[in-house]
This record gives sequence, structure tokens and C-alpha cells, in this order.
Amino acid sequence: MSELKQGITLVGGRLAIDFANLPSQPASGQANGLSWEDLIEFLRATNIVSQERAEELMQLTESDAHSAFGLLSGAERLRDSLRLAFQALAQKRHIGREWVVPINEVLRVTEGHDELIEVSRVWQMGYVARENSLDWLLAAIARSAAELITEGEATRVRMCANPVCSLFFYDNSRTHQRRWCTMSLCGNRHKVAAFSRRHNTKKRKD
Repeated sequence: MSELKQGITLVGGRLAIDFANLPSQPASGQANGLSWEDLIEFLRATNIVSQERAEELMQLTESDAHSAFGLLSGAERLRDSLRLAFQALAQKRHIGREWVVPINEVLRVTEGHDELIEVSRVWQMGYVARENSLDWLLAAIARSAAELITEGEATRVRMCANPVCSLFFYDNSRTHQRRWCTMSLCGNRHKVAAFSRRHNTKKRKD
């Protein structure tokens, strides 16, 4: 019997950004694989599903492996597309149409949903009809992503300034000058490293 993992880190400030930050699991069989446990724990940690529903979903790999595989594959595709889209947003680059396709696919499963439509190289929201699928579990994530993408160049989506960190975040700081995913994860490490460099430089001069 599978058990829920604990400890998903939520530092992004927006649902879709936290989803894009979910770690890759090479052990899942592919370089950018997403584990079933991480997916279900994310849905629980962000209140998309209840604890009880999350525990039921954990058993889906045994009771309905086909549906579980379909949901996980869709989640991986969505997460990987969000990473590319958010990197482009953070770097003020154009978002490729192919990165938006997985978002729109998930948006279609909601009852009367919005969909991203490109008009003159600007992404806008349009309304399209419903489809039924287990992918409805990802609908809130896709909606969050759509809202971020429509912000365009005015977005506050950022990439952590730590070159070895791959996390994104939404800059809600007063000055809009936030540089780190969190001070505890990367900001303090940068300060310690900078202090060490200054200290070593001073010692060599002395």
C-alpha cells in the first residue's frame, strides 16, 4: 500500500508556480519524471483535494493503473510546459504556442472554461466548452498558469538568482526587487558565501 509523502515545499506564491517547482524524479523512468507520490501530496498540500481523497488517489495505481498513468503523464507534460513558459516570462521572452497547448488541454475539462488564445502575439482568455476527465484535478493549476501568462511582460514571475537553484517565484515584495526563492534556501547561503569570499580576500591582503 502506498503512503502519502509529507513536506512539499511551496515557495512560489502562485499555485501554478509551485506546481512548476515540483522536483523531477529520475527513478520514475525518465529524466524529467514526476512521481505519483509528489503529485498527490501537492494536490493535498494545496487543498485541491482533501486528505481522504488524497489517500484514495494514492491507491489508484493499483485499482486503475491506466487512469493513474494518464493523469501522471498529463501532469508531467503540464509541469514541463509551465517551466518553459515561466522561464520565458521571467526573461521577458515570447511564450511559445507549444508550451500553452498542455495548459489549454487541461482547461477544457472544466465546466465552462477559459482558454488561452494568441492574438497578435499577445495571449488573451477565450471561452470554450467542457470535456470530462480525471485531469480536472489539474484544472486549478492550469487556470493559475493562464492568469500568469496573460500578464505578459508586466508579470512578476521570477527565477531564483542562485545559479544552481531552479525554482521560480512570484515577486510580491514591496519594491519588486526580490531575488531569491526564499532567504532560508538561497538568500542566506548567498550571504554566507559572499561573507566567506570577503573574509578570505581580507586574509590574503593581510
